[in-house]
Amino acid sequence: MELRQLRSFVVVAEEMNVGRAATRLHLTQPSLSRQIAALERDLGVELFARVKRRFVLTAAGATFLAEAQDLLRRSEEAVRAAQRTQRGELGTLRLRFVQSATFEPLPQILGAFRRAYPEVVLDLESWTTLRQTEALRDGRIDVGLLRPTAPADATAAVRLAPELASRVVAEDSLVAVLPARHRLARRKRLRLAELADEPFVFYSRPSGPVVHDTIIGFCRAAGFTPRIQQAADVQTIVALVAAGLGVSLLISPTPPTNPDAVVYRELSDDLPPWPLSVAWSPDNRSPVLERFLELI
Repeated sequence: MELRQLRSFVVVAEEMNVGRAATRLHLTQPSLSRQIAALERDLGVELFARVKRRFVLTAAGATFLAEAQDLLRRSEEAVRAAQRTQRGELGTLRLRFVQSATFEPLPQILGAFRRAYPEVVLDLESWTTLRQTEALRDGRIDVGLLRPTAPADATAAVRLAPELASRVVAEDSLVAVLPARHRLARRKRLRLAELADEPFVFYSRPSGPVVHDTIIGFCRAAGFTPRIQQAADVQTIVALVAAGLGVSLLISPTPPTNPDAVVYRELSDDLPPWPLSVAWSPDNRSPVLERFLELI
């Protein structure tokens, strides 16, 4: 049984006239009659009968018509789904992102992508740059929003994953995070050295080794090594700063907070900007990934 036979049968059933059905199908009447006869032989049932010179469906034909119409509808849906998947309009995008991307770039990017491709499933999770890089190489994710280089180290991405492609989407700065009642909170800009005697609330190194080591390096270059209370994520860091457990340093954009609890202040030190990049494997031929990269 072939789909063309099903289409022919449905049109004949709709017209109840072989001549009109043949015209609709752009077939000759004998060719159409042979298709219907072959379908009846394949099924082992009679689909049409003549009753008082009228062409009518048999009981088996009426049952088969409903099923044939459903099969044709589903086959058309399958074709459209395959075509839309090829265009990147359907499918899944496995995207991972660093925490510092969550407060501005990620919502902007995902909002635009969702508007353009509303039926793509988004598989999202916050991962460190290192974990993203390993997963991109292994093909376990499609795209990462990460910080593959430390500031002033433009070759780090190449050393980390030479087989991956990346594109810088933002360059962000480091800011000081202070309790709102801190003695330095009234200042608009601070020098990093002014925080030398403060207790720090900061990422544990496994939560982001590149960020951790680079910021500690900035502090040491400013003449001190910070005393650290560890926290696993940005929200916890901000909450502990608000509670007065210490100060911190975060990559902007920063999470929205109550200014009566926590303030963010620029640093006057000559620190390089911190690139945020989108990264992917050129070997990944996912149409959804292609659409995402076009949008980026």
